[in-house]
Amino acid sequence: HKIENAVMIYQIDHYRQQQVQIEDMGNFFIEGLVPIGSGTSIGSGSVIKGDSRIGKGVQIFPHCYIENSVIGDNCTLLPGCVVRDSIMEQDAQIGPYAHLRNGAQVKTGAKMGNFVEMKKSILGEGSKAMHLTDIGDAEVGKKVNIGAGTITCNYDGVNKNKTTIEDGVFIGSGSELVAPVTIRKNGYVGAGSTITEEVPEESLAVARQKQRNINGWVARKKRKKV
Repeated sequence: HKIENAVMIYQIDHYRQQQVQIEDMGNFFIEGLVPIGSGTSIGSGSVIKGDSRIGKGVQIFPHCYIENSVIGDNCTLLPGCVVRDSIMEQDAQIGPYAHLRNGAQVKTGAKMGNFVEMKKSILGEGSKAMHLTDIGDAEVGKKVNIGAGTITCNYDGVNKNKTTIEDGVFIGSGSELVAPVTIRKNGYVGAGSTITEEVPEESLAVARQKQRNINGWVARKKRKKV
């Protein structure tokens, strides 16, 4: 315990000199002396391990886990994020509870929100995936909006396949993109669609069953229970 305390005291002193703020001196773990830029703050319960580098002015909120990753200047990691073997470029934001792994890249100014997972993929500059989304083996261009509940269906049971989403695309909520597939520049995908074929540039793709309303169904169901 004396050795552990001595290491912690040395780390705290080192990062203070680097103008790094550790919010809870008794509840953090940094492996060795990971390079961390000035003006960065590290929240309570956060862990930084391996070959990681943290830029200047980064906000790491409580209970984040970073391993073998690069976090660029002025990034924000909201509570509960996991970043492993991945890169966040400057001014990017993820979380809360976002997960980057296996070579994920969040480009400058891009945002990932609540419960979004990204694996072996690129989220382009200024693009957004804000809610409940799984992005795997995908290349996403600039200024793309990916709606809640979108999935890139990358695994066919044998091979992992690639999804390409070009610049300016809008993906409606609840969509499934069955790879290999490409959504061309400025294309739109209607909410609730399952996309299996290429969407041409500046086109709208809608792939879902037509709604059918059965009038009086509820009343008949209730009479059967009596």
